[in-house]
Amino acid sequence: MNKYIKPTESELEILQILWEKGLATVRDVHESLSATKDVGYTTTLKLMQIMHEKGLVKRDESMRTHVYQASVNKERTQKHILGKMIDTLFGGSSTQLILQALGNTEAKATPEELEQIQKLLDNLKKN
Repeated sequence: MNKYIKPTESELEILQILWEKGLATVRDVHESLSATKDVGYTTTLKLMQIMHEKGLVKRDESMRTHVYQASVNKERTQKHILGKMIDTLFGGSSTQLILQALGNTEAKATPEELEQIQKLLDNLKKN
């Protein structure tokens, strides 16, 4: 995919499910979405059809029930969205993003996550 297609918030929720499951039917995705939000089956179906048209998902039509999978890479999507957020919300400062994220009392980092962050910082200092 040459040009990056920015997924909407709802599309990102569906992509998250597809990245986790690998392959899924509309019903599978709908059941996962329904666990956290009130959404109709036809809404999920329509969103996934639109995502297919945009090139965000692939669809296997060889069986009666279509099977979908993400056609965009999770890490690439995360990097792109994060880069845009750093530029627009934090004035290009990744330091401000990190300080805000780690200082956020609603989303406390676990000791394991802090250890991973420390290892990353140590590696960055060495290089």
